[in-house]
Amino acid sequence: MDRAPSGNYRGLTLATGVRSSARRTPDKIALVQGEAAVTYRQLVERINRAGNAGIGDLGLRPGDNVAIVADNRLEYLEVVVGLSGIGCAVATLNPRQTPGELKFIFEDCAARAVFVAPNYADAVRASGAACVERVIEFGDDYETWLSKARPDHPGYEPAEWDNFTICYTSGTTGKPKGVVLPHRSRTLIALAEATEYGCYSRDDSFLAFAPMFHGAGFSFAFTSVFLGGTCEVVGGFNPEHILARLHEGRHTGVFMVPTHFQGLFGLERAVLDRYRAHNLKAIVCNAAPLPEATKHQVLDYFGDGLLHETYGSTETGIVTNLRPADMRRKQNCVGQLFPLYRAALLDDDGEPVAPGDVGELYATSPMLFNGYWNKPEETAAGFRDGMFSAGDMGRQDEDGYFYIVDRKKDMLITGGVNVYPREIEDVLRQLPAISDACVVGKPDDYWGEAVVAFVVSDDAALSEGQVIEHCKRHLGGFKMPKEIRFIDKVPRNPTGKMLKRELRDRLVQDG
Repeated sequence: MDRAPSGNYRGLTLATGVRSSARRTPDKIALVQGEAAVTYRQLVERINRAGNAGIGDLGLRPGDNVAIVADNRLEYLEVVVGLSGIGCAVATLNPRQTPGELKFIFEDCAARAVFVAPNYADAVRASGAACVERVIEFGDDYETWLSKARPDHPGYEPAEWDNFTICYTSGTTGKPKGVVLPHRSRTLIALAEATEYGCYSRDDSFLAFAPMFHGAGFSFAFTSVFLGGTCEVVGGFNPEHILARLHEGRHTGVFMVPTHFQGLFGLERAVLDRYRAHNLKAIVCNAAPLPEATKHQVLDYFGDGLLHETYGSTETGIVTNLRPADMRRKQNCVGQLFPLYRAALLDDDGEPVAPGDVGELYATSPMLFNGYWNKPEETAAGFRDGMFSAGDMGRQDEDGYFYIVDRKKDMLITGGVNVYPREIEDVLRQLPAISDACVVGKPDDYWGEAVVAFVVSDDAALSEGQVIEHCKRHLGGFKMPKEIRFIDKVPRNPTGKMLKRELRDRLVQDG
């Protein structure tokens, strides 16, 4: 794509927002973590230094890629924004991957340099990726690298459709794919989040503990800085610590995934009562389906008028949002379309389905990704008539509200009938003795696929028969689990998505 023809045109980039905030309130705290804090003036200077060091010391040029392997930390934002500002996309990696997994991603995106937290440096070096020319550890190594560079603007302005980051999919169904996100997408999503959630003004403070290597974790954290607020960065999730931070009253916004809520409500009642007070304007939930029972726990504890449940994907951004006013009246619902979005539910022939019927959800907006890194065929396969599908099946009611039924790849065909595991999982979680559940299909000579339910329970007295009887009261016979397996926990990735492949593999190994 060519650049805009007008010489007066200025593109949408995240660095633009940070620099604008610095011009308005240079001495205001932009980022804080523990005892460390960075003002907007300092943040812009460090972003500039990162860009200049990338050009001068690393020899990076527009179109090159680098990678970052770290938990949440202050430097995360300045590396991503600083290096993307000189035209280099930053691949944000899950730091808890093996050297072999890291090598695959480094080589897939041809990362020339890797920025790494010290506790992951051995794994990065052990990966042995030939493309990596330099490994820079956060701490003294990084600060020395930064200090040698000029603090002024690097003099390069990327186009808004240039690559900003490469977020790698979790690999729940196969090898990770690099989702290439442009500056334009992240900028417009930040502006839309501000209008939708109401917790991103220059007077607001956001608490960010969801992992920044995930698209949502980075986006919700960075929006506060993009618009002149303050973001407190937390390196990991400790339920009591998070409640204590919210209880102090300085934070007005927070993003959580369902497993975070489960951690909070697993605390003792005395602890929950101690930290009940807060000054939140919005709680945003995303990345995995929010069970109805958990949703009502959130509403009863934090209060009505705060919770938003959003649906989207790394490729599409946020597609829908269920607003606070609809929380109690719409069940298992992900709301209405986000600003600037268009969506359709289509059957296998690409025809729209009737209201209430299940179809594959396709969406488009100016926030769409640029494509999968070096995978044009897989990119094209996800599109139909200019709209993209992340593989989710959904339905829409007569009021225009969307409901995600399940992942298309997770759908089971048992006895020739389509069955959506999420419906069965929701029923299982309604049983008070069950804290979590995951349903997968097991190859079966008679049924084609037999429904197998993995359940987590702290009640040692709970029997398979009791679970089956509960299911009989809520499910049609063709949806009934043929087997109940008790497990200690459902395997999930850091954003809470169930790793169903691991459970399917377990069934295969068990014969």
